[in-house]
Amino acid sequence: MRFFSTFGRRPRGALLAAGALALLLAGCLPQEPAPDVGIATPTHYVEAPANPNAHLPPPEWWRSFRSSDLTRFVAEANVDNLDIAVATAEIVQADAQVGISGAPLYPNLTFAGSAAQIRSSGSSGNPGNTSGQYILGLSAGYMVDFWGKNRSGLLAAEENAAAARFNRDVVTLSTQVAVANTYFQILGARDQLRIAQNSLAAATRILDIVKRQFAGGTVSQLDVSQQEALVAQVRASIPPIEITLRQNWAALAVLLARTPVALTPPQGSLSQITVPRITPGLPSDLLTRRPDIALAEAQLQAGGYNVEAARAAMLPQIQLTGTGGVQSAALQALFAPGAWYYTLVAGLTQPIFDGYLLQSQLDQAKGVQVQDLQVYRKAILSAFADVEKALVALDQTNKQVKLQADVVESSRTAFRVAESQLAGGTTTLVAVLQAQQTYFTAENGLAQARLSRLLAATSLFQALGGGWGP
Repeated sequence: MRFFSTFGRRPRGALLAAGALALLLAGCLPQEPAPDVGIATPTHYVEAPANPNAHLPPPEWWRSFRSSDLTRFVAEANVDNLDIAVATAEIVQADAQVGISGAPLYPNLTFAGSAAQIRSSGSSGNPGNTSGQYILGLSAGYMVDFWGKNRSGLLAAEENAAAARFNRDVVTLSTQVAVANTYFQILGARDQLRIAQNSLAAATRILDIVKRQFAGGTVSQLDVSQQEALVAQVRASIPPIEITLRQNWAALAVLLARTPVALTPPQGSLSQITVPRITPGLPSDLLTRRPDIALAEAQLQAGGYNVEAARAAMLPQIQLTGTGGVQSAALQALFAPGAWYYTLVAGLTQPIFDGYLLQSQLDQAKGVQVQDLQVYRKAILSAFADVEKALVALDQTNKQVKLQADVVESSRTAFRVAESQLAGGTTTLVAVLQAQQTYFTAENGLAQARLSRLLAATSLFQALGGGWGP
């Protein structure tokens, strides 16, 4: 305010008096207590022993699956995904809002200039007068932020800008997991499609054997019809698998911001994917490793600053304004010593009755703060639960894959023996049908178990915060 301090003592004294009054009233402003989260961090997970030396997920956690296709897809999604682009654009808006919220903390300065020629009406014998007015000046204004209203607004905007960045990280991690899951579902559908095609080939092969035996009179038409029904049943199972395969292919294209035509469908099998070993570490790690928790915390902080701003708005506001410049009726005298003028004004306003508007705005801000607190508490509790659920799923699906692999091996052997015995005429078709259905049901179960295990692994990576860090 150096501009105003050069104009004499009386205006400055008035400003100091107004400032003293504001500081006196500031002592009447009660402090808002910080909200209590009220959640005790567990010392360990139920499904995993405490391990402070556990290796946290690497930054590029998807490389742990050792799939070049998956690595390429996630890299493309990190650059091109439209949800990430939207979240990034929201950061630009939040940063701009920081500038908007911080502007009231600075004085504003405006330049003004005008020139006018005025002619008065004349009468008979009096042609009238012509006069001019030329003005050049500066005006300045400043709202004294004694109560911290503007400062609190700026701090809330800064927390919202931080929240926008955390939200971008949440969207990025969710997108990476969605890419991985969609890719695994495509491979799982391809595995099921190969199983169905192999099952169809085996069922057709057995149907040929039955038809030859029927021609020789060793089996009945019922046996032929039963095997034909099985062939038709296997053939009918293929279209739903194709639907799953192609729909996930289209979903992957959207995640990569491409059209399905422009995306080469991934090849391979779930059996070629490495399942990484993941150790969860300590539950306290989640509080600094999950971007959604950081997002909820930033929103809670912003809510607290908004409460402070709403409370400050109920107190007196002091506005300082000043104008100065030159004015003259003649352009050539505009910069003469006598053309100088200035005005200084200090104003204080105190809301008395506004239909409970300010009180309602304060109540609303407090309500939002309470809501943000519950969201923050739920984010913490959900994080612990997410890890527990993912640990259970990964542990049990690992067991399921091992057990199901034994089922597949045994049922494959039984089917091969039954098929050879059928060709030699030493067993019945009923035994072959049972062995065939058991075998291919077991293979489908193994494919599903492998997919569930990989989905559980990506869920655990996500629950642990992925590659995100403090």
